[in-house]
Order: sequence, then C-alpha cells, then structure tokens
Amino acid sequence: MVHLEAFRTGIAACALISGLVLNGLTGWWLLRMASRNAPPLYREYRMWLIGGAIVIVLLTAGGGGYLTYLGLRDPRRLPDALSVVVATFMLALPFAVSIAARRIAGIGGIIPVDEPAGKERSPRRGSSLRSRLQ
Repeated sequence: MVHLEAFRTGIAACALISGLVLNGLTGWWLLRMASRNAPPLYREYRMWLIGGAIVIVLLTAGGGGYLTYLGLRDPRRLPDALSVVVATFMLALPFAVSIAARRIAGIGGIIPVDEPAGKERSPRRGSSLRSRLQ
C-alpha cells in the first residue's frame, strides 16, 4: 500500500480513458443513427447534437474517473463500494444507451437475429435493384 497514490491515479486515468472510449463510441453511433433516421433534423441541429454529445461524454467519463479516484482513498477499505458502483455504472451505461436506442429505432436487441418467417421487414421503396432498373 506504499504506492497507493500512484496506483490510485493510474486506475482513475484508466477509468477516464475507458469512459471516453466506450461513451464516445456509443455517442458516435447514436449520432450516425440520428443522421440516417432524421436527416433534415440532423442537418439543422448538427453542431448542437455534436456539441451535446461531446459534453455528455466528457462529463460522464470525467465523473467516472474522479469518483474512481475518490473511491480508492482508504487503503484499509479496498475495494471501496463507491469504486465498485461507479465501475459497474460506467461499464453498463454504453450498453444501456445502445439497447435503448436500438429499441427506439426498432432495430431490436444487441445481437442481430433473423426474423421469423412472415415477420420480415418490407424493403424500402427504391432500395432494390429491381426498382432501380425499372
């Protein structure tokens, strides 16, 4: 426990980087989905959406790193409950946001599966090769 301060700083930095990567990828995917599903709205508010996504990613990643740093302050109480709760939340947040966004968009769960017979999605107008050739 002599090097707890350096270890604490390193773990907090790793939590910050992990939060930036996981939440950043989720935010990027959400922005991409918004650009595909609502192009006119996305074009109009593009800068606001990107700015909001950046702020949310920075706040959640920074909060996760800081709370992890605080949770590792007492060498006699490791692992601290705060660190465990923060780590669980930081890992679950991108998955929960992705699942919720997929449900809202009507894509389904995390793992893509074939639809049962009779429940296939109807093709979009103008997207098939046959409609392009006619």
